[in-house]
Amino acid sequence: QVQLVESEGGLVQAGGSLRLSCAASGSIFKINAMGWYRQAPGKQRDVVAVITSSGSINVAESVKGRFTISRDDAKNTVYLQMNSLKPEDTAVYYCNANIVRYSGAYYFSNAYWGQGTQVTVSS
Repeated sequence: QVQLVESEGGLVQAGGSLRLSCAASGSIFKINAMGWYRQAPGKQRDVVAVITSSGSINVAESVKGRFTISRDDAKNTVYLQMNSLKPEDTAVYYCNANIVRYSGAYYFSNAYWGQGTQVTVSS
C-alpha cells in the first residue's frame, strides 16, 4: 500500500517561517501531482499549493509570494516552505498526492492524504 507521512508542524510567531515535508512510501510506480491543503476550525479544506510531475505550480492567492512548494522525486517528497506567516495561516495542513501503483499487470491511480499536521501562528 501507500502512505504519506508529514513532518511535524508547530507554533510560530507571526512573521516567522516553517517548512513542512511529506514523504510517500510503499508500492509506488509514479507520483503525479502533489499538493498541500489546509483546514482551519469550522472551515472547509482549501488548496494551498499544487505541483505537477512536470513542475507546474499553482499557489493560492492568499499565500502567493509567501509560500513555496517544491518536490524531490528521488525521495518521493513534497515540501512547503512558509514564510512571513500570519495568524490566519493557522490550520491543519494536509499533503495530498496522486499516486500510480502497479499490481498484477494493472495500474491503479488514487489520491492519498497525509495525516495532517497542526500549524499555529501567534500574533
